Amino acid sequence: MTDKLAILVCTASTDRPELLPTPLVHALAAHALDAEVEIHFAGPAVRLLVDGVADSLYAGRQQEKSLGDFLRELVAADIPLFACGMARAAWLSESETLIAPTRAAGATAFVARTLSPDWQTLVY
Repeated sequence: MTDKLAILVCTASTDRPELLPTPLVHALAAHALDAEVEIHFAGPAVRLLVDGVADSLYAGRQQEKSLGDFLRELVAADIPLFACGMARAAWLSESETLIAPTRAAGATAFVARTLSPDWQTLVY
């Protein structure tokens, strides 16, 4: 059994914020089980990493916890966040900055994880 998990978030967006908490909670759960975890954001999901955007988005009507709060939990747990370069070019303006410490990783990086026997992957 592997203790490495790479998660791809590609369907959540500013229009569908309710799709983001599940992969983030799964990442935190895997981290709590001592797995090495990383999260890759692709497509419109990369907009959720723009500084300040997730702070105004909530998954439910209660608005108890913003998506920004979820992302800060991941950062506090040292779970790496990766933004796809193609997605950044398609969905972000040059003046927008991503939350720290978001790193860059393209499609090849995630595909390499899926092909590696050392890693398990989940796609949301």
